[in-house]
Amino acid sequence: MFLLYEYDVFWAFLIISSVIPILAFLISGILSPISKGPEKLSSYESGIEPIGDAWLQFRIRYYMFALVFVVFDVETVFLYPWAMSFDVLGVSVFIEAFIFVLILIVGLVYAWRKGALEWS
Repeated sequence: MFLLYEYDVFWAFLIISSVIPILAFLISGILSPISKGPEKLSSYESGIEPIGDAWLQFRIRYYMFALVFVVFDVETVFLYPWAMSFDVLGVSVFIEAFIFVLILIVGLVYAWRKGALEWS
């Protein structure tokens, strides 16, 4: 039976974790000093007056490299619990994990062929 009183701790946690950031933003908005001027609107780079434009373009290759890193970093997070309980789960879970790793290998080969792993 689904009983709502069993979830009192969950609702209390949800409400408190929602109210604290809202209160933090409201209090900082009320207490923060508001002073607008040319000095406030200028770029700050360790006390030195900036030279040139602040808009710099980066090559997409850096973002692609970071994205491939994040994908394979998250892969290890998914594989770790599986590896820790491998002996209990059985053959079907091994086949599923094998298919998961094969899909990731196909993605790695694709990124490699497209040159996303080249840093230069």
